[in-house]
Amino acid sequence: MGLILDSSVLITAERQGQNARQMLAAISGSPAGNTEIAISVVTLIELAHGAARADTPHRRAKRHQFIQELLTALPIHPITVPVALRTGQIDGENQAKGVRLPLSDLLIGVTALELGYSVATANLRHFQMIPGLKIVSL
Repeated sequence: MGLILDSSVLITAERQGQNARQMLAAISGSPAGNTEIAISVVTLIELAHGAARADTPHRRAKRHQFIQELLTALPIHPITVPVALRTGQIDGENQAKGVRLPLSDLLIGVTALELGYSVATANLRHFQMIPGLKIVSL
């Protein structure tokens, strides 16, 4: 069993002044700590977006450093054909019921489902709408 970190967990840690190593150490000390920890490539996109939008050069540099630390510390899972197909199916079924989820959250959640992992997130609302996904609130 493993754990995919949603960007909300990483952004919270970065805003609290933690570097990636400190954040990972905190997760390792939690009940979820005995599992493989990874991120989706979509999370990496979201973090790069946040770094590009930083309002000061100092904040931008800190965010880039955080990303670099994650790149060396964690596996990054790509969007595979099975992830894409399952995402499309879930998105279609949800939208037929009038439920809309951000594609990024859906891709992160389905990546976890395909791997048999849980998702660690502060965004329970979106991830709870993905059938079969196990969620860890950190």
